Amino acid sequence: MTIPKAIALIAAGIVAGVFNAIAGGGTLITFPTLLAIGVPSLTANITSSVGIVPTYVGSIIGSREEVSTQLPRVKQLLIVTFLGGALGSVLLLTTPAASFRAIVPWLVAFATVLFIAQPYLIQRLAHLHDSHPTRKVLLQLGTFIVSIYGGYFGAGVGIMLLALLGIGLSDSLSKINSLRTVLSIILTLLSATIFAIHGHVLWSAALCVAVGSLAGGLGGARIAQFLSPVWLRRTVIIIGTATTISLFL
Repeated sequence: MTIPKAIALIAAGIVAGVFNAIAGGGTLITFPTLLAIGVPSLTANITSSVGIVPTYVGSIIGSREEVSTQLPRVKQLLIVTFLGGALGSVLLLTTPAASFRAIVPWLVAFATVLFIAQPYLIQRLAHLHDSHPTRKVLLQLGTFIVSIYGGYFGAGVGIMLLALLGIGLSDSLSKINSLRTVLSIILTLLSATIFAIHGHVLWSAALCVAVGSLAGGLGGARIAQFLSPVWLRRTVIIIGTATTISLFL
């Protein structure tokens, strides 16, 4: 690990931390940066997943008041999040690299389109209360599926969660974003633990990303609190679109 590479990874971690605190998509920054310094794609994805963990710690510290209101919902979704994340991580460790590269852009594109269509879908479900069986099943099953993706790759998982939670819950975008942050850290910590046990992490690079992502997460959480719902939605769509284009390229 040379000094220029370390600086590049720390800087990427800072930007990724800000992105993840606001809407997700931080792996758009760290994953390509790791590829650029010569890390193989599968190792780069795993190393990025481990290095990005402090992002969510910083985000939760920076928005702890909002997060505290979402703890009951976290308990409701904890089991499906854990099971889905574990399954996704195992799939990643057993998936050929070529298949991994081919499927990811389509998944992120789907997440972005889903988020764009969210207002229409919310209108269709507006007559259903949060406790309605349809919304409960949608929320539990959707969280499980998204968690599989989060354990598998992670880029765009924040956008997927925002889209899903916005459809399944009748709450403000800022509160839903806090719930998304907590679920994201559960997924990331779980994946990081599994990857670390299997020894696929490039630790020197992960440490550089971690240092930057902690600082970026703290700053990004503050920025997210002051963004209006309209601008928060626009930011999510921009990040999702940029992530999709970047991955296809």
